[in-house]
Amino acid sequence: MGKRGLIRDNCLAMRYVELHCRSNFSFLDGASHPDELVQRAAELGYEGLAITDRESIAGVVRGFSPAQELGLQYIVGTEVHPTDAPPMVLWPTDRAAYGRMCRMLSTGRMRCEKGRCELSFEDIAENAQGILSGVIATDESRSIEDQHAHVNDSRQFLRGPFRDVFDDRGYLLASFHRGVDDAAKATWLRNLSLATDVPLLACGDVRYHSAERMALHDCVVAISQGKSVEQIQSDRLVNSQHHLRSLEEIAELYRDVPDAVARTIEVAQRCTFTLDQLKYEYPVELAPEGMTPIEHLKRLTWEGARGRWPNGVPEKVIETLRHEVTLIEDLQYEAYFLTVWDLVRFARSQEILCQGRGSAANSVVCYCLGITAVDPTHTDLLFERFISRERGEAPDIDVDFEHQRREEVLQYLYEKYGRDRAGMTAVVTCYRAKSAIREVGKALAISPDIIDAVAKLAGSYSRNPELPERCRDAGLDPDTPLGRRFLYLTETLIGFPRHLSQHVGGMVMTAGSLCELCVTENAAMPGRSVIQWNKDDLDDIGILKVDILALGMLSAIRRCFELVKDHHNRELSLSTIPPDDTPTYDMICAADTMGVFQIESRAQMSMLPRLKPRCYYDLVIEVAIVRPGPIQGNMVHPFLAARENPAAAKYPNDAIRKVLEKTLGVPIFQEQAMKLAVVAAGFTPGEADQLRRAMAAWRRPGVIDRFRTKLLEGMKANGLNGEFAENVFRQIRGFGEYGFPESHAASFALLVYASCYLKRHYPTAFCAALLDSQPMGFYAPAQLIRDAQQHGVQVLPVDINDSNIRSKLIPDLNRPHPKLRLGLQMVRGLPSAVAQKIIVARDANGPFANLHDLTTRAKLSRSNIATLADADALASIAQDRRAAVWQSLAQDDSGDSMPLLADLEPDCSVPEELVPMSPAEEVKNDYATTGLSLKAHPVSFWRDDLNALRCKRASDLPKLRDGVHVRVAGLVLMRQRPGTAKGITFVTMEDETGSMNLVLFAQVWKRFFKIARGSDAWIVDGKLENKKGVIHVIVGRVEDLSEKASGLKVPRRDFR
Repeated sequence: MGKRGLIRDNCLAMRYVELHCRSNFSFLDGASHPDELVQRAAELGYEGLAITDRESIAGVVRGFSPAQELGLQYIVGTEVHPTDAPPMVLWPTDRAAYGRMCRMLSTGRMRCEKGRCELSFEDIAENAQGILSGVIATDESRSIEDQHAHVNDSRQFLRGPFRDVFDDRGYLLASFHRGVDDAAKATWLRNLSLATDVPLLACGDVRYHSAERMALHDCVVAISQGKSVEQIQSDRLVNSQHHLRSLEEIAELYRDVPDAVARTIEVAQRCTFTLDQLKYEYPVELAPEGMTPIEHLKRLTWEGARGRWPNGVPEKVIETLRHEVTLIEDLQYEAYFLTVWDLVRFARSQEILCQGRGSAANSVVCYCLGITAVDPTHTDLLFERFISRERGEAPDIDVDFEHQRREEVLQYLYEKYGRDRAGMTAVVTCYRAKSAIREVGKALAISPDIIDAVAKLAGSYSRNPELPERCRDAGLDPDTPLGRRFLYLTETLIGFPRHLSQHVGGMVMTAGSLCELCVTENAAMPGRSVIQWNKDDLDDIGILKVDILALGMLSAIRRCFELVKDHHNRELSLSTIPPDDTPTYDMICAADTMGVFQIESRAQMSMLPRLKPRCYYDLVIEVAIVRPGPIQGNMVHPFLAARENPAAAKYPNDAIRKVLEKTLGVPIFQEQAMKLAVVAAGFTPGEADQLRRAMAAWRRPGVIDRFRTKLLEGMKANGLNGEFAENVFRQIRGFGEYGFPESHAASFALLVYASCYLKRHYPTAFCAALLDSQPMGFYAPAQLIRDAQQHGVQVLPVDINDSNIRSKLIPDLNRPHPKLRLGLQMVRGLPSAVAQKIIVARDANGPFANLHDLTTRAKLSRSNIATLADADALASIAQDRRAAVWQSLAQDDSGDSMPLLADLEPDCSVPEELVPMSPAEEVKNDYATTGLSLKAHPVSFWRDDLNALRCKRASDLPKLRDGVHVRVAGLVLMRQRPGTAKGITFVTMEDETGSMNLVLFAQVWKRFFKIARGSDAWIVDGKLENKKGVIHVIVGRVEDLSEKASGLKVPRRDFR
């Protein structure tokens, strides 16, 4: 029998565990996802796999569930590079050892800036109990001869410090990658092992799951170093052998040291720790002395219930509360509820507006604690959508706070629990199309101009089937070797983790040290810590987080309340705004909703005249129906038809009637889809929630079929089959990934109504509040101001002698509404500290007389004065804008008593040859410095030319009949392509009379792609669609007007 035959026979009985794998969560080092490594290891017949990312456990949760499903032992570990010792791989054997490993990594990361880790061997030794270690004693970039020069150092380390610390828990790692020196390397390692009495352990030093990913590995290493692939030759792997190899290959590679392979099983058997051993303990100190957390929660809940129902708590509510409290107690979530209650209590004590939303709005306990504002007993919400025994997952309470004051709430938590016990949840920032295109292009040394053009033309956050064509448009032939390589690397890199950043508000608190549960590191923002797991990882492990979210509309509503109180002498709150206000609903039905919460998008505006909301629950439906779930499930048109003729709705039985009657026989909300599974197919509420979650992964083979069979058989047993059963299943599947819960919509609808009421009755205060709360919302300040003007609000420009930092309301006895003076915050490039100095100086000694007076009293620099002059904020103390800019050069910038230009007196006239700006120049400067103009609209200067081309104005369109051909022109403000739009792009274009909604079908977008994607000003020809007050132009042709808009800086909000 030949040599290969012996190896093959040995392979049949061979057992192997790969103990050294870097995934792509080593961030720009590994080139495979954790689940790809797991899947491939199982296919190859491995008994187990360790994910050992460099000084990180950020990716370990991603491979845990797939490994369980495949029956593969999954080992958690890490690779560390101490400053004073060789690199080594660590594997914790039990839960305590895992905690020590996490503490050690946290120590190394917390002493460095974000993204770095610095460890000494002493750090490792202090935490080594229960941890196995393998030393990486060689560097494959060196020759074997060069390594021999370091053999004495290796021997000393292995014999001394390493053996002292790890004893029989230490190994010498042996990895072979078909290099020319493999035989010599094996001899060297064997001799080193014998000399130090440290046993050899086989490992693959794996960087990717399959050999073809080597090219991507070279690419990401180049990206990490900011170089091209050609410039990193010394850092490239020698060949593609750092992948998971077959058992036959492993037997052949380790034929001279077979014991090294056998020891992988020994190590795996010693590593008994698994991620499901993490028993999370929540802080419990919120209960008063002498009370347990559950006793305290019960007391607060019943006190809240009596406050919510002062005339007596209804029996139905009492029963519901008992059910919820019992479930909370059984699942031991009481401390979590107390934490959220405490956060809300703190916020309200500081007059920070807040409101709970999401699935928490299904809970009467949350309502009684004041966390949420929606009474779930009125809307028949499903508590199991929030907590269920079957689901076995932590509840998730989302609380929105004013976005400008959320940091106060976060710091309250840090102060209460300390950074050792509180940390922000991570967000894994992944490569999207544009970033992947730019990074791969740089790594392949493609011309920056070409890559910039491709990135701009790609116009997508995800994989784009049109990318080859976009490459061709930009001058990169996708059929050349370079083009094919670029496309492969770009498309593969999309979705890869780029780095960790902090979640917008997810906070984790623990009873003990957080760093023994998960590795923590410094955030980019001072005073914050971030754990290495994201929200999905936490859900998989069963760790509770509190979502402290920032909502701009809450800031705007709070600011509007203040302005209404100050200028209208009326004190309002979310609970005192009059419900069912007819003028407010009239405004909503007319789709006059620019700037309000949630129903301001063009899709929502198109729906409003058709749905015609007339009560709060109509708003709940409105919020939820313009979502991918109902659209995917084909529920929108049936609902609108049923609303036109409610009597036509049909229900197979009374149980289904009870679920669907409130939405006229059409499921609009996730909760309804779940209840349908319960009443129609006999699911338990927990099983129904499992169904909902499974639908999110319906493309995974087998998952959907398992639930489909159970659902259809359950309905058949209840006498429901055929078309109805299939229709229910289709609707539930539509909700899977995109469905909107009723609880969420109900919470949002409260803010929808509040913002609409404020806009309808206090348009000046509402516009000012929106401007003061930027950035937020769907529209730029220019559109918000124009909308306010159309509602009778007079808007005044920024003025150094009258503007505050924020917007200011000025009483006007001749108008129904106050005037609005724009604040200094609108001036781009003006620091807030400088604006504050101006206000202080003006308040102390009155208005400024001239530029010299302003400069002297407010102590402004020449650049500050120039910024204000350029923005036309000095109109009250300067002759004209260009003169003010010229005079700003004369202002002293040195602190000396002599002005810079000694012969220029503060009030002298400017040279006669200095011509004032033309109106068009004024408008262009306005846009450049404040993002808007109160003087004129840019398109008004083109109107004569546009009239000659027979272009209609936006204000003309409502007067035209449906179906006529029109030509319109304007500035492009927004491009949108929702995932449910089937390739249709929606564009908002604006002229001097208003905005226009354009619809570009996929073939039109493709035909005029360069103009449609790259130009900021268009002329379009198309067919007018004018139905029930909803107006669109179905575009057939696009022409470029960007030459007229040259130099004009119009704020755009594309593909948000």
